Amino acid sequence: MDAKTLLRLSLLLFPGGLLLPGPKVVTEAQDASPEAHHAPAQWITSPGAPARDLTMLHFRRELDLEKVPEHFLVDVSADNRFLFEVNRELIGTGPARSDLAHWRYEVYDLAPHLHAGRNVLAATVWNLGKLAPVAQISNRTGFLLRGEGETEQAANTNDGWWSEEEPGFEAASESMSELKGYYAADPIEKIDARLFDWTWDAATSTSRRWKKAEPIGPAAERGTGDTPNNWQLVKNPLPGMESREKPGGRVVRSSGLTTNGGFPDGPVEIAAHQKVSILLDNGELTTAFAELAVSGGRDARIRVTYAEALKNDKGEKGNRNEIAGKNITGVYDEYVADGAAGRTLKSLVWRTWRYLQLDIETHDEALELRRLRSWFTAFPFEQRGRFASDDPALSSIWDVGWRTARLDAHETYMDTPYWEQLQYIGDTRIQALVSFAVAGDDRLARQAVEAFDESRIPDGITLSRYPTNHFQAIPTFSLLWVGMLHDFAMYRSDPAFVSEHLIGTRAVLDWYVRHQNANGLVGRLPWWNFIDWANGFRGGDPPLDEHGDSAVITLHFVMALREAAELESLYGDRQRAERYREVAARAVEGVRKLCWNRGLGLFADTPLQKEYSQHTNSMAVLLDVLPKEQQREVMTKVLSVSDAGFKGSGSLPPMEKASYYYRFYLARALEHAGMGDRYLELLEPWKGMLALGLTTWAETPEPTRSDSHAWSAHPNYDLLTIVAGIRPAAPGFEKVEIEPHLGKLRDLTASFPWKEGEIQVDYKLERGSWTIRVTLPAGLTGELVWQGKRYALSGGRQTFQLAAEDSPRR
Repeated sequence: MDAKTLLRLSLLLFPGGLLLPGPKVVTEAQDASPEAHHAPAQWITSPGAPARDLTMLHFRRELDLEKVPEHFLVDVSADNRFLFEVNRELIGTGPARSDLAHWRYEVYDLAPHLHAGRNVLAATVWNLGKLAPVAQISNRTGFLLRGEGETEQAANTNDGWWSEEEPGFEAASESMSELKGYYAADPIEKIDARLFDWTWDAATSTSRRWKKAEPIGPAAERGTGDTPNNWQLVKNPLPGMESREKPGGRVVRSSGLTTNGGFPDGPVEIAAHQKVSILLDNGELTTAFAELAVSGGRDARIRVTYAEALKNDKGEKGNRNEIAGKNITGVYDEYVADGAAGRTLKSLVWRTWRYLQLDIETHDEALELRRLRSWFTAFPFEQRGRFASDDPALSSIWDVGWRTARLDAHETYMDTPYWEQLQYIGDTRIQALVSFAVAGDDRLARQAVEAFDESRIPDGITLSRYPTNHFQAIPTFSLLWVGMLHDFAMYRSDPAFVSEHLIGTRAVLDWYVRHQNANGLVGRLPWWNFIDWANGFRGGDPPLDEHGDSAVITLHFVMALREAAELESLYGDRQRAERYREVAARAVEGVRKLCWNRGLGLFADTPLQKEYSQHTNSMAVLLDVLPKEQQREVMTKVLSVSDAGFKGSGSLPPMEKASYYYRFYLARALEHAGMGDRYLELLEPWKGMLALGLTTWAETPEPTRSDSHAWSAHPNYDLLTIVAGIRPAAPGFEKVEIEPHLGKLRDLTASFPWKEGEIQVDYKLERGSWTIRVTLPAGLTGELVWQGKRYALSGGRQTFQLAAEDSPRR
């Protein structure tokens, strides 16, 4: 993030150049005891401030320098969160979310922001207490700054710093009954500008609330000894989040105004004693800070409401582009104006919205809305993968999918940026694959693999999501974490990283072995056995028989065993790998014997053979539980049920339909059965979402809670790996296999990131002949597979001409 952007962001409620003259508060470092200059870094708080309840604190220290050093490296952390400035320039925010055993700190070089003479180091820290988002783990309120070298020790947090409690900040919980869904993200923020200390970071502060900071314990690196304050410090390996200024949207409806003026780009005045409502459409979903600049209007109340979509009186979203007969409900923040000129109001945390509404009530003074703009923020992924074809709908699906992936990735992956902001394994596995394929970036994926390993409970399995302050175990997600590690091993050459996490995969699979029944199937499991939000899966759980036996859970167990066996053979214990294969074979035999219905030619969900699903049959095909020669027949039935709905078709039984999420596994099975050319048929629901005006992919079919859900973004991965056909053919992506499934397409170009280069493919059908061009980076070899024939590939560009009769079946 460049310095100019950081400077703009430092206007987070605290605009520069608006300080009131007044007496100088004693905050200089030289006024503290001399020994405090180089005392070891301590976690600090403000005397008398709540330790674990809702609070906002400001901290500051003045630092005199004869000259600016070449580097001035400091480690910064806080609990819950911090905003850190030097000389009124925003340096950064954090820390990245984690747990107490791996508490993150950010490293900053302050030298570019320092000058000779007096410098002000300042931070705002907030703890949301019981209102904290579910992803926020906490010990108690605290702030830490630790110099990395001798010179930087002068900046250490200790009793040489000053602190104050901020009376102008409050928070309130969101009402799930009003939101109509499970909400786990940040609460409502309330800022009373009349009480707020706007000079907390100024060269001269007018506040009389400053006290010497109170040390509460030493800073301790993870693994260096006792940590009485529980924060075991670990350097954050991730980069800073992207920050980019964007327009504030387009006014689409207003009331109480005779004119909108130039708002949101220019000013509009609201007279005294008025109630005004202004609805803005951003045109697409975003994750950003909404920044509202105002002047005057003391005592005016301003509510900023954020929503993914508008709803009618029945609570229906309908077409997201239509506003007639619809209103906004959603997460909101509130401000009370103090009457000052040029005040900038902005929440502490980013919000998610397409529609934003300002509801304003003025009192005795007119209020000027000067401007509304937003600051987009997300993990700094760069789009390196590309996909283009003669079907324009696929371009839209690609763009919307990539936007979904971007908005659902910040300092962790997130299932939904609006509702939960939680890193779930089921979503994250798909997100990591999209990151590999489109961005060529493994940094957030590494974080996720490690976080889930760190979440393991004494029983052996992972939690379903992490970090989290709310226990939730989904044992089936632990199996997908094993798959995540296998995915990582295929896309990245880092044996040490993979080996480090085999201890965790062993714990997970040993737990499952203990739950395998004598018949080979996985028996009843504790906690939540989620597979998919299919209509007939109560609470997401698949059908179970009286013993708890489930074919689809058993098949996920088989998949994880095989993936782990490959990892153990390459990087771990080959004897354990063989045991995994034996356990998997016993499970496969159990499913074949107990769940295959010969008359229907389908696998049932349980040995009772009363329920059937696309899930069980797709997994049975993908894992070769069914002989190759029968797989096409089963997948044809699966697709026919998809077309017919839930009631069955002809002689077929009712079959549960896979949701957007589980079509990821259905697509893999379709390709495995040799039917990859029918993949594009699976995208009809995504085309339906486009027709409804969605700009990110929804969690489930209508009615859906979430309009942006990471697990629905897998078509981006599918288009590159199934349609364009590019995938690793060896661990570490040391070789490539390219086997396209073009369906009815006649023209396609795609690129796939590989190390510092790109794999490029171009397919064109002209006058009954296919021209195929493949370009590989130097050092990469592989094969092109076309209708069962294999053609060697090497670094550089190669061209193949294939007659029409050699083209894929349609």
